[in-house]
Amino acid sequence: MTRTLLFFFCVAIVCAQSAYKKPPASVLKVLNAPATPVANTNPTRTHLLLLEPDRYPPIAELGEPMLRLAGLRINPRNNGQRGGIHYGKAELIDLTTLRKTRLAVPAGAQLGAPQWSRDGRTAAMLAYYADRIDVMLLNSATGTLRTLAGVRANAAYGDPIDWMADGKRLLVRTVVAGRGAAPEAPLTPVGPDIQESLGKAAPAPTFQDLLRSAHDEKLFDYYCTSQATLVDVTTGRATAVGKPAIFSALRPSPDGKYLLAQRLRRPYSWVLPAARFPVEMEVWRLDGTVVRAIASLPLADRVPLDGVRTGPRSMTWAAGQGAALTWWEAMDGGNPKEKVPHRDRMMIAAAPFDQPREFAKLEERLQGTPLWTSDGRLWVSDYERRTRRQRTFLVGTDGVATELESRNQQDRYRAMGTPVTAASGEGGREIRVERGGVLLTGTGATPAGDRPFLDRMDLVTKQKARLFVSGEGVYETVVTPLNSDGTRLLTRRESPTEPPNYYLIDNGTRTALTQFVDPAPELRRVTKKLVKYKRADGVPLSFTLYLPPDYKEGTALPTVVWAYPRDFSDADTAGQVSGSPNRFTTVSGTSHLFFLLQGYAILDDASLPVVGDLESFNNSYLEQVVAGAKAAIDKAVEMGVTDPRRVGVGGHSYGAFMTANLLAHSDLFAAGIARSGAYNRTLTPFGFQTERRTLWEAPETYLRMSPFLSAQKINEPILLIHGAADNNTGTFPIQSERMYTAIRGNGGTVRFVLLPHESHGYAARESVEHTLAEMVEWFDKHVKNRQ
Repeated sequence: MTRTLLFFFCVAIVCAQSAYKKPPASVLKVLNAPATPVANTNPTRTHLLLLEPDRYPPIAELGEPMLRLAGLRINPRNNGQRGGIHYGKAELIDLTTLRKTRLAVPAGAQLGAPQWSRDGRTAAMLAYYADRIDVMLLNSATGTLRTLAGVRANAAYGDPIDWMADGKRLLVRTVVAGRGAAPEAPLTPVGPDIQESLGKAAPAPTFQDLLRSAHDEKLFDYYCTSQATLVDVTTGRATAVGKPAIFSALRPSPDGKYLLAQRLRRPYSWVLPAARFPVEMEVWRLDGTVVRAIASLPLADRVPLDGVRTGPRSMTWAAGQGAALTWWEAMDGGNPKEKVPHRDRMMIAAAPFDQPREFAKLEERLQGTPLWTSDGRLWVSDYERRTRRQRTFLVGTDGVATELESRNQQDRYRAMGTPVTAASGEGGREIRVERGGVLLTGTGATPAGDRPFLDRMDLVTKQKARLFVSGEGVYETVVTPLNSDGTRLLTRRESPTEPPNYYLIDNGTRTALTQFVDPAPELRRVTKKLVKYKRADGVPLSFTLYLPPDYKEGTALPTVVWAYPRDFSDADTAGQVSGSPNRFTTVSGTSHLFFLLQGYAILDDASLPVVGDLESFNNSYLEQVVAGAKAAIDKAVEMGVTDPRRVGVGGHSYGAFMTANLLAHSDLFAAGIARSGAYNRTLTPFGFQTERRTLWEAPETYLRMSPFLSAQKINEPILLIHGAADNNTGTFPIQSERMYTAIRGNGGTVRFVLLPHESHGYAARESVEHTLAEMVEWFDKHVKNRQ
């Protein structure tokens, strides 16, 4: 009897730590194909830097020590942040002579993004090593790299390098010399860790990686405290500026005479990240003396949901205006629910910074980053949360605002585009005004897919002239205009059969700057098309249909529906098409498109809109996502490409949440794959995604939307995958752990894969390969070969 029970237990509940798997050879071949380099141009537009990202680091690298402090992930060995995009190879192209130079990246180094001097002659780049972070300089004339000797950057918090106005010195946040060894954790606790709230409401999202003890606070001080240092890039001479501090911002003024220093101070919080800590905002001279204390902000622990901090925020220098400091202030107490004539105002204070004046007011909340024009005007947008209306204004030096655009923020078809910026003669970026107009770039969304464009807009008449648009059957974007009238362009062009390459267009003459070949020819036998249809209630929907290599017309295939639900205020914007069928198909990472190599059809980015008022749209979330999923399957079956008995559904993050709900509340799918999701909304009680009601304000919606509470209804097999070190707000690994036990406890078929050291997205080669192997095996068993 004992043996029988033991045998039953082992069959019903399989628990093990297995070795990493590899996916099929066809998947591995495509996975290892090289990626297209990232383009970066210098401010004078004379040189193009192509950066090749390092992908799929070994799991041993992710297993290196990591500190989780105040919302940061710090590598204690090199004093930088954990993760991020780094580059192992780089090539410099002279856009005049077209000469190419491969950069000699030092062994063991990974490069960060370049910071160019305003004259475009030199780029400063962080060089990440296992045990330090150096500062390297790239000479654009020679294509050579050299290291600033003895300068060790502190990249634990914020960007540690910035150019001074003269282009001869760098402002670097360096590791404090002689700081000693890191604080050691006490062997014996001195007492309990205590938190206390004194009766005032303090709602907050479910932040992760927070401080948890007095020892954590000491480690935060140790690794994030840096020394502001001026470094002569010619001689290498380093001069300390002021006392060491934890800088949330450290920026030189455009005229090079002052520094904007924002310093964090205690008391810290154990429930909020560093961005909410108390901060001192000051203007310094270059010797570190304080010219003016602008503001002293307390801990931001009473910020309303969907609100902003009170007091100065988004403080920065006004581009092209010498030494003028700007910041924004909430006029509604930071609370979006307050009814006021104006929500935000911008203040400006010129040196000596003692007489700030109001420059502009916005009826609604500031949206995005304001930009200065070359003639001293301000390009700024506001956003009204209930109607989702976004407006863009041009504010003159007299404070008078001219409206340039007003639209639903989600209305892609009517977006006017984004202004092109250039390096200001006095530092920073500005919108260049030439002959009364500016250049705009945009995705060019249309019912047939995206067609990127470059326009010139007259700022008086608001009329736009189209200077460039992506051609039919291709997808071409403007990387940057190389002159002010848009006749000389750097573009990135691709098509379903043509890999992405960079081109120089000069008065209509096209010159190829790169000749990247097809990294995965087998994918060219894949076919794809944009498919449009309607939900039962008439809401227009779409998906991109991918069919596997050498598909035979009329064959009903096993199918994968991969989606990510989004909410919309109206059916018109919900039905707008995003993306383009003219993109070159590439597959990397843990992409679901790898299923194509295993004979599946894929309904990619299937529209699952949730339409309604911002305060109540989630009340009908379940009905709407089920209706959207049914409409997608019905359309694919009607087209003859999908076998309705063999359809799997999958998604990542909020898409995983969707997957679990679809399995719980419909019988449309044979199985599901849910990666890095949140399934119990009582664990995110102060809102999630764009839901701004709290659990206590909308308990029925929270409970009804939680698939954890409907685990007994999930009678189709589901694969749960999660990173053990997930730091995304709300998606703690415990979400998948508890979901697994709930489904298992109710007799469901479920498999749970916890990936060591991985965050919300999966990075290590071993993790990526294993995830793909699990996905293929799961759907092969429960979808393709469904009995």
